[in-house]
Amino acid sequence: MRVGTARSAAVQWVAEHARPDAGFRGACFSGSTVGLPDDAELSPFSDVDVMVVTAGSGPPGAPGKFRFRDVLLEVSHLPWDELASADGVLSSYHLAGSFRQDTVIDDPTGRLRELRADVSRRFAEPSWVRRRCLDAERRIESRLAAFDASAPFHEQVTSWLFPTGVTTHVLLVAALRNPTVRLRYPAAREVLDAYGQGHLYPELLELLGCARLSARRAGHHLDELARTFDAAAAVARTPFFFSGDITAGGRPVAIDGSRHLVERGDHREAVFWIIATFARCHTVLAADAPELHRARLPAFREAVADLGIVSTENMLRRGEEVLAFLPRLRRTAERILAAGPGGVPRPG
Repeated sequence: MRVGTARSAAVQWVAEHARPDAGFRGACFSGSTVGLPDDAELSPFSDVDVMVVTAGSGPPGAPGKFRFRDVLLEVSHLPWDELASADGVLSSYHLAGSFRQDTVIDDPTGRLRELRADVSRRFAEPSWVRRRCLDAERRIESRLAAFDASAPFHEQVTSWLFPTGVTTHVLLVAALRNPTVRLRYPAAREVLDAYGQGHLYPELLELLGCARLSARRAGHHLDELARTFDAAAAVARTPFFFSGDITAGGRPVAIDGSRHLVERGDHREAVFWIIATFARCHTVLAADAPELHRARLPAFREAVADLGIVSTENMLRRGEEVLAFLPRLRRTAERILAAGPGGVPRPG
């Protein structure tokens, strides 16, 4: 399917299902399709992200991932207050990219197009890029600081894993690239290679713990995840912000997309989303099927053990290693920013 066809489906969904809501203030595209031409082929492992802007905090439980006209959409809600100023958007590493190009789907107030014009004009200015890099660094620091050693093991893994993965986003932001979620590691590797900083990439994998993980082990953990995923999708009832990911509709991204990475040789790059999805599945199972949660937990523990994580102490120590790495990460991001878009290879 072409990206343009998928976008047309998203536009229709917004018109039929989002616009009639009294709190609707607009909608725009976000995520991995931003910047792709209409005639590009949409990956079978990708969805089309739609951000619906609402007057308040948004209806409880955003739709998440679902199929509409044979297109996998992921719909999230964004409070109107978060778009109060262009400066605020320009400083936010997870928001600015959605207004870099003409991503607006519907704009009844005209505010989104005004915002887009201002943000796109200043998006690449070094001062704003630095602010967004700093925003990503602060997310790493604040989330690691919020680590709860008393939480269940699977929740601890999530609390360690995601800020560790944001190290890739600092680099992607510096290079004016989309801070993608599932494909953050291969994207970061591409950036580092383009800017002559490839020597840093193994250290990113070391922080995650997968630098020496074999394709066979990654494939084994993915097989176990698939079993856990199907079990969780079948029993899920309690709403979580990621609930749309743990559904039959989300399986092509979570399972098939990870398998594609493993099979093409990017098994280490697949690890982040394998573990993230594993942990989320256990959050679902712990709430809605505790016996299944306990039955499937050994497979999850085996997967994270291959990353060197067997205890809370391991995660606390690894979090400290991430924090100690930040000055080097910051210097590398500054080199990327100084080189300018496209990258100028430098000696290591």
